Amino acid sequence: MTQLEKVQQWVSDQELDVAYLSDPMTITYLTGFNSDPIERILALLVFPNQDPFLFAPALEVEAIKDTGWKYPVYGYLDHEHPFDMIAAQVMKRNSNPKNWAIEKSQLTINRLASLTEQFPKSHFDTDLTTMIQRLRLIKTNDEIEKLDEAGKWADFAFKTGFDAVKIGRTEQQVAADLEYALKQHGIMQMSFETLIQAGAHAAEPHGATAANKIAGDELILFDLGTVFEGYISDASRTVAVGKLNEKQADIYKVCLEAQLTAQAAAKPGLTAAELDKIARDIITKAGYGEYFIHRLGHGMGMSEHEFPSIMEGNTMQLEPGMCFSIEPGIYIPGVAGVRIEDCVHITPDGCAPFTHTSKELTYVG
Repeated sequence: MTQLEKVQQWVSDQELDVAYLSDPMTITYLTGFNSDPIERILALLVFPNQDPFLFAPALEVEAIKDTGWKYPVYGYLDHEHPFDMIAAQVMKRNSNPKNWAIEKSQLTINRLASLTEQFPKSHFDTDLTTMIQRLRLIKTNDEIEKLDEAGKWADFAFKTGFDAVKIGRTEQQVAADLEYALKQHGIMQMSFETLIQAGAHAAEPHGATAANKIAGDELILFDLGTVFEGYISDASRTVAVGKLNEKQADIYKVCLEAQLTAQAAAKPGLTAAELDKIARDIITKAGYGEYFIHRLGHGMGMSEHEFPSIMEGNTMQLEPGMCFSIEPGIYIPGVAGVRIEDCVHITPDGCAPFTHTSKELTYVG
């Protein structure tokens, strides 16, 4: 049974008349068609006992057909009214679609209002979000192979970036060098904006690569990811330039112990909360608990943040095929920041990382 057929079965089991899927990532996952429609309407409609159809901007129709999509696809021109056209196609299949499922986390209020206007007697209470999250939770062998390949390119990017570090160069120049090298090898897309942060700048976990110049005797945080055939990598390493002081060296040592210990412990049956606690306890015991200010990890696959969250309170048990990050961090304002991250997939007896760049303290520049 395909993933799309699983959605169709779920629609039937829930005694729904139609599911309206509008998240472009969900549509890519279920159909193989990848597009960012921006302000235009892109939707997949699934019925319990009839073929689904795609509704898209007319300029996307041929690209959809090229993916091998075997069901109907309807295109609309910019001057046309898309929800009138969607309603007409739905009514051909069901003249009285009372119960709908939607992706509440993605469908805008305005677009829900447009659907409600077309079907004023229908109910749009059922949320597809959790069902889709769980469908994407366990990766197939094909997905894991693509994630492995994306990880190899992240390792390439680390090597290139480390070689580009020189005192006096800026964070932006280092990021530009590694991204250019990736493009030279056909990797045209990063999974998120490359993050290079030197010195105290790395104490901002969600900072941005800047024009700051690299100085000596400091740590540099690299957080980067690549895209391979729609699947991403996401990894972090922290390296040293010059001679570190005692505090810098200590927070690196503690963060590394937390990351390695958690990664070694990840296996089926352990809960997400238990895994988070393993890393957090090490950092807390060393006196840096207040500086570990985010969850241990997040799911990943087609996007860099997916289900599940590896964090306190999440009692979900890990299962083979789950993919997520293990990324403890210590961020001391005005001093330094360290994060060490691999994304892994759970195997029958443990876990395997997608990236393999050394996590031992590396000196560059």
